[in-house]
Amino acid sequence: MISRRNIRVKVMQTLYTLSSLETGTQVNKVAAAKILDDKLKQVMDLFTASVLYTIHIAQYADTDARMRASKYLTTADDLNADSRIAHNSFIAMLNGNASFAARVKNENIARLIDETYVKKVFQQLQKTTEYEQYVATPQHTPVADKAIMQFIWEKLVVENEDMQSHFTDDLPGWEDDSELIVMLMQNFFRGNSKVDFQKLLSGEKREYAHDLLRAVLDREEVCLELISPKLVNWDKERVAMIDMLLLRMGVCEFLYFPTIPTKVTINEYIDIAKQYSTPQSGQFVNGVLDNILKDLLKEDKIVKTDRPKN
Repeated sequence: MISRRNIRVKVMQTLYTLSSLETGTQVNKVAAAKILDDKLKQVMDLFTASVLYTIHIAQYADTDARMRASKYLTTADDLNADSRIAHNSFIAMLNGNASFAARVKNENIARLIDETYVKKVFQQLQKTTEYEQYVATPQHTPVADKAIMQFIWEKLVVENEDMQSHFTDDLPGWEDDSELIVMLMQNFFRGNSKVDFQKLLSGEKREYAHDLLRAVLDREEVCLELISPKLVNWDKERVAMIDMLLLRMGVCEFLYFPTIPTKVTINEYIDIAKQYSTPQSGQFVNGVLDNILKDLLKEDKIVKTDRPKN
């Protein structure tokens, strides 16, 4: 489920971390790999926590119904509070997903859930037209069940300033990875949602991540020899660090990753530069990588092959 683009971002962030920690000595490759693994795991934990948060918000309907029914003075509405959302087909599907249960348990994802915020969001949910329409419907379809869960996530979590402040303060890595998690959740709801949470990152993609990291670290001199002549009209010291890291990553993909088309490489790093660096970075990365590619093609140094089909 985690894409190659997501991996490129994690490798870039790892390299940025290493650049800020470097003290002139050779980078410890084992430590670098550990940083990358931690960043990849962090993404998977945040994604799983996002799914679990959405479930907990819906399941609070059970708690709310019990509390209303136990009041000293109850009304008919209290005694007949609708808690069907807590047991809808979408939640049942996830609760039946062994990989989801295993990841939540093995990584103790529940530690990331604050029930105070769960209650607040559920109370906000109760006031929405979408929820009123949902509880007013006698029979819920799987489509409607997924739609209300997606509404909770997109409108009451992602667009909720209090929730976003809470995530930034209390969820490790949220500030760096929020856009990535939102994208993963969009794909999650857009697809059939039957995700293998134990294999959010395939072995092939993990290998690609570590191969790319090692290539950038091991081939720094080769990359800089190709990049530096293209910075004649730029003050090298003022080029954003992220831009330089993305250029090195792009050059490594040109030279050492034969199954990745050069067009894909350039387009991916343009998009990452636009998102994570300066407003001019996309154009800058595009121009430099394009010029380097032209030279490498003239020198017949680009060798690309089709990716093997499984």
